[in-house]
Amino acid sequence: MTRLVAGFGSSHSPMLTAALEDWEHHFGPRDRTRPHIDLDGNPASFDALLAAAPPDALVRIAPEKLATRHAETRAAMARLRGDIIAARLDALIIIGDDQQELFDHTNMPAIGIWHGESIRNARQPDPTAADWFARARAHFLELEADRFYPCHAPLALHLVGALGEAGFDISTMQATPADKYEGHAYSYVHRVLLGGDAMPVIPIFLNAYYPPNQPTPRRCFALGAALRNAVAEFPGDLRVGILASGGLSHFVVDEAHDRAIVAAFQRHDLAAIGSIPLRKLQSGSSEIRNWICLAGAMQDMALAWISYVPGYRSAALTGTGLCFAHWQTPLAGSR
Repeated sequence: MTRLVAGFGSSHSPMLTAALEDWEHHFGPRDRTRPHIDLDGNPASFDALLAAAPPDALVRIAPEKLATRHAETRAAMARLRGDIIAARLDALIIIGDDQQELFDHTNMPAIGIWHGESIRNARQPDPTAADWFARARAHFLELEADRFYPCHAPLALHLVGALGEAGFDISTMQATPADKYEGHAYSYVHRVLLGGDAMPVIPIFLNAYYPPNQPTPRRCFALGAALRNAVAEFPGDLRVGILASGGLSHFVVDEAHDRAIVAAFQRHDLAAIGSIPLRKLQSGSSEIRNWICLAGAMQDMALAWISYVPGYRSAALTGTGLCFAHWQTPLAGSR
């Protein structure tokens, strides 16, 4: 029988492929030019965040702190990469969000599934001509030429049908326009976590970012549970994994809330994960929806390990809550 044998979660911030020098000197000035959402879910300027920062804000971005966190994220990515390969998967479901990469505001589905035979990633631009941020993002792209990564079309089509039977209206896609390619939530997995490995994937799109049709936390959790059931109903004897790409809090680090999410995963508190308030799911933090969906799929699996790094990068405490996790062992008494 086909089995869901592992679950994974990973942030996909460009911080993960940026040099330590960029953490120290470049992200902060860039954040100063961006609009932000504060910890209460309200729009805030960088200067307002800076004025409200706690007394220890500068301590949190001291060079030695940044160096330690940078090293911790590299170690967590390497561990996760090894765990994915060791799981010997026949297919990997990737739950991510599309930020006007394949979709745009002419058509923004709440939930979509890719069911083509392959999905294209683009060649990176000339790295010698790129600025520091473009160089970091270029790690998500191909070195020499566009590449078509294999997808598991039969399993994807099965998921479309099974989720429809479960009450989910699914948008589908099987080809990219000539000028488009897979979004960063998926190219990060292909290039950084899988290292270009040709493991078949099934990209699932959640509209995390853009009102008015963002799935609620309850809906995301239910989607994960339905995916779990659908995988088990697929004919054959496949080993399937599921990975949440994105999150946690950004572009202001909400360390207390991030750690509460991590603690809920550690104690298997599914109710807490499925009831995260909407005010905590704005801006980049909206990608936590992908992890909520993963939680719904991991109801019968125990957490093997989880690593959280509060990726502060300015005195206004902007940055990304960087998180990595692996579920592997079935819970006692699970089916």
